[in-house]
Amino acid sequence: MAERRNICILGSTGSIGQNSLEVIANFPEMFRVVSLSANKNAELLRQQAVLHNPASIVLSDRESALNLRSALNGSVEVLWGESALEEIAGRDNVDIIINSLVGSAGLRPTITAVKRGKTVALANKESLVIAGELITHLALQHKATVIPIDSEHSAILQCLVGEDPDTVARLILTASGGPFLNADKKKFPDVTPEDALTHPTWKMGRKITIDSATLMNKGLEVIEAHWLFHLPPEKIEVLIHPQSIIHSMVEFKDGSVKAQMSIPDMKLPIQYALTYPNRHPSQYRRIDFAELGQMTFLQPDRAKFECLDLAYRALKQGGTAPAILNAANEVAVELFLARKISFDMIPRIIEYALEKIPAVSAPTLDGIIETNTAARRVITNKYGLTT
Repeated sequence: MAERRNICILGSTGSIGQNSLEVIANFPEMFRVVSLSANKNAELLRQQAVLHNPASIVLSDRESALNLRSALNGSVEVLWGESALEEIAGRDNVDIIINSLVGSAGLRPTITAVKRGKTVALANKESLVIAGELITHLALQHKATVIPIDSEHSAILQCLVGEDPDTVARLILTASGGPFLNADKKKFPDVTPEDALTHPTWKMGRKITIDSATLMNKGLEVIEAHWLFHLPPEKIEVLIHPQSIIHSMVEFKDGSVKAQMSIPDMKLPIQYALTYPNRHPSQYRRIDFAELGQMTFLQPDRAKFECLDLAYRALKQGGTAPAILNAANEVAVELFLARKISFDMIPRIIEYALEKIPAVSAPTLDGIIETNTAARRVITNKYGLTT
């Protein structure tokens, strides 16, 4: 029997983190949880620590961490702060990092894990959006493995198994269309956070759910797919598929198309990422094709969902442009959720940042982080707002 692999989950109290723990619990002979992290949900992290017995856990702030250390009677190492995330991601006792942190906070731990030659099961798409060129180079240099957890990129990875990359004609990323697929754009100024957080298919965190409502999530996934699968923007397309059964497709140069299909359940791509390239039995729901009846497809309305084109624009521009796009989007989403801007302002803010901040080619990590800070400052100065 193969030795159990040790897993660190960054963002264990979020949707991906909780699903990851469910998957891991199904394979006790294969995996062991050695470290967990959470932002502010100390109580759920405490419950997870009691149930899964990790060696160490991390919270974002010192006071919460000290309180949790006391509650656990010192039975678990309790750390705090951003540097602690990097520390546990690079430890020798970790084989696989599941990075499900939200936004740019996931970048440094991803780079730390890659530099240590780890397997990175990546749900933090922003890492590759912000620093895809740098991470790709480091992964080759340090023989690290980056495996996507996003259902769309997992689907493409599965479709490409056994195929010659040179035979790929295009990638087709599917999108549910979000809650406003059939809405009139004229009503976007009146959209509330509650409206935008009501997703028709997936249960996700707040930030990614808003990204789904604006279709920015697909734009970020296009950039991520570029770095994962090494194809130019013109060979990566987005197609609306409201049933969310086909998670993505690959068309080959002979005209054949392979699609990966399953019930929309994030535990499936998580399990595939952890067991890649092997498959193992699961008890998750199967597709009942007779009950499904039909699947429909639509071209995305780019005039209505402007964020998608902004993402393509940033990818084609290259350098730090995707980092500018991502930072502006993070700020805009935070402001919208705080009811400080209207829903239709999100693409306006992103477009302003792309036009105002010059993109730098071949950036270093420090340059990328400086760009992230600059984008946030520019938006604050322009709109007189704080997050």
